[in-house]
Parts: sequence; C-alpha cells; structure tokens
Amino acid sequence: MITRFKFSPNDRIVVLTGAGISAESGLKTFRDSDGLWENHRVEEVATPEAYLRNPELVWRFYKQRYLQLSEVEPNPGHKALKQIEDFAGGNFTLITQNVDGLHRRCGNKRVLEIHGSLELSFCSKCLAKFPMNEIDLEQSLPRCDNCGGLLRPDIIWFGEIPYHLDIISDILCQADFFLVVGTSGVVYPAAQFLHICKSYNAITIGINLEEPKNSYLLDEFHQGKAGELLPELVRIWTRGK
Repeated sequence: MITRFKFSPNDRIVVLTGAGISAESGLKTFRDSDGLWENHRVEEVATPEAYLRNPELVWRFYKQRYLQLSEVEPNPGHKALKQIEDFAGGNFTLITQNVDGLHRRCGNKRVLEIHGSLELSFCSKCLAKFPMNEIDLEQSLPRCDNCGGLLRPDIIWFGEIPYHLDIISDILCQADFFLVVGTSGVVYPAAQFLHICKSYNAITIGINLEEPKNSYLLDEFHQGKAGELLPELVRIWTRGK
C-alpha cells in the first residue's frame, strides 16, 4: 500500500462517504442494476410529488429499506473511518450521503447525514420528529401522535435541499485533508465539495471501486473496495509504516 501522506492530530480531516461503502455491507442502492424497485422508477418513490401522489407506495418502499438495516453491519471501511475520528477528535468531520446510520452504529460521533436517516420520520404537518422504531409500521400511513398529521420518512428526496449545507460550507473551507470514499463524484451538491476543498488547498484523497468523474481534483486515488483499502491506509496515515 503506497500513500504519500500522513495525518497529524492537528490536521482538520473531512470525509465524504457515498453508497459504495454501504454496498460493501450488503445494502442495495438506488443506482443498482436497472435502478428499478418492484418495477417503479426511483423518481416514483423518492420525490415530494411521488409522496403526495401515492404515499402508501412511498411508505412501503422506505419500510422495506428500514427493515433491511437489521440485516447488515458496519464493515471494515466504516471501522477504519471510526479510527480516524479517534485519532483526530474534534478536528474530524464525516459527511455522508448515506441514510443507513452505519457510521453512527460504528461509533462515529461527528457525522452529518445530508440526505437524512432511514431511522427517523417527521410529521408533514407539525414537523415533529419520531424514531422509526417508535412508530407503528403496521399502519399503511403512520400518523403523528401529536397532531394526527401524516408522517413521512426523514429522507431528502430529489428536488429537496440537503441538510447541514451551511455548516458544511464552513467546514470544507478549513479542511487540511478531504477524503472521498465510495462515491461517484457526480451527485450534487456533494460533488461540489471536492471543488471547494481543492480551491482552499486541502489535500484530496479518493477511495472508490471506479475512478470518479472528478478524479482530476484528487491528489491521490486508490481504486478498490473501501473495506479492503481503508484499514491499511488509515494505519499508515495515523501511525506510519
């Protein structure tokens, strides 16, 4: 394993993760195979318009995805990123496009879930939030205990604004290292994060099965599975050879 870089505890380290790292735990992604789920396009179950048109279908889709979480565990890639947080402490931030909660389950504390979480829902009327494990998923359309409004999964759908962008903007401008793990580099606004960090002279490193579209912005790229590459890379970055 060859890498030119080493971390110090004073380095501000920012990590962006995408669907690739979750796929290694066995979770399917929207971009698998033909992009269909029970013959429905993702746009039919992952937009505000789809929810208004057919909320029962949308809830069936997200219930299935939520229940799948009990069948998977964090993989060595997740665990390696937890080691970076242990090393860097408050200088570490993990930004994830994933909604599966595997980073938090692995022990990461400084996590920003920009696309929401499968483990949460909120009321479309009063906006109160509820953990999924505390609502009655036997109902075809779960409702709010406070006002009776219709609940919806706490997921950022196509056409909605991701969470935490104001916080992330400040974090990216101060990063010394920016790691991109398991993402194609084409989904905005996350695809823009690499541009921002590079413009502020951060060292940029990518780990992915395929070379991302914006790999020209990377100072170093490692092709392969995060679960196979990250444990050794993190050992070198944080402890030396």
